[in-house]
Amino acid sequence: MLLDAFRAVWRNPYVRVGVALLFLWVLYLTFREVLTIITLGIVAYLIAYLTHPLLVWLERKRVRRPLGVSLVALLIVALFALALTLLVAILTQFSLLFAKLPELATSLVAWFNSTLEGFGDVGWAQTVRNQLSSSTTGLADALSKSVLPQLERILSPGGPLIGGVFKLAGGVAETVATLILSVFIMLDYPKIGQTLLEFFPLPWQPRVLEFSTLVEKAVGGYFRGQVIIALIVGTMVAIGFSLIGLPSALALGFLAGALNLVPYLGIIIALVPALLLAASLGWVQVVAVIVISIVANQLEGHVFSPLILGRATNLHPVTVALSILTGLHLMGILGALLAVPLAGLGKLMIATYYHPSRVYKEGV
Repeated sequence: MLLDAFRAVWRNPYVRVGVALLFLWVLYLTFREVLTIITLGIVAYLIAYLTHPLLVWLERKRVRRPLGVSLVALLIVALFALALTLLVAILTQFSLLFAKLPELATSLVAWFNSTLEGFGDVGWAQTVRNQLSSSTTGLADALSKSVLPQLERILSPGGPLIGGVFKLAGGVAETVATLILSVFIMLDYPKIGQTLLEFFPLPWQPRVLEFSTLVEKAVGGYFRGQVIIALIVGTMVAIGFSLIGLPSALALGFLAGALNLVPYLGIIIALVPALLLAASLGWVQVVAVIVISIVANQLEGHVFSPLILGRATNLHPVTVALSILTGLHLMGILGALLAVPLAGLGKLMIATYYHPSRVYKEGV
């Protein structure tokens, strides 16, 4: 009797809609609570996905997979430790640089004055010298009284910047959990792929495999290629900055390489701290930093990317730029990082599914 009553109530479309909405609401609350765990799982799978070709190569060299996974895990830990070390080094250099800002401002004004003296007593030159003299006094006073104390507070070991970095690095439990999870995924990566495929109905599986091949070509090929390009660009920048005697050259090279995972942005962003550090050494170093950055940027755009990425994305530079801007607008840095491979995947899907279709060929 109770079952019949339930069936009668369930036939009401409003009841079914209400239950569906309630289910979606509970699903949303559950997803929100476990979002951190899902994110860790995605990051762990991404690590395994990107390192899988290296593990396959090691297996071909007769290195058993457990040993290969151990070597890869040690490499990841070493890179993480190196990143933290270099970050502390470059922040220390900036702390010293900011302490010298008044001296640098005075030197800059003195250089302008010596340049203007070549114009003699020309009216406009004399006016500019007078304005520079008064501006220097005001700038030095402002730096010493307001700007420098704030910078010292920010860059102090307990300050928001360095303290925030160590707080971020202090999520040891999540970092270790992600690494351990990625190790387990790396050990059974082929089986996991087959297990995921079995979630789809048998008639769908060939199409799913075909689509996964497109993802591998566009997304996987892109990210692995970008990692190689980032290593090359970072090495070039580090060597170039070392040759001109720039402080923290290795850290700046690492910064340029890491940020270069987002095309065209890495070197541009790394140029700002490099110029600030070069300003304390002289104008020759400033010009050298600009030249090195331009050369590295041009080699990346016209040599390394076409050779290494090849046909992984095969996108026009304008499409790449628009994709990055769109990604930045929608999702920030993460969006900029994902925009280009997703655009490449979209282009492959159009070529694979849309162009052979009757809609494309016959317009019906």
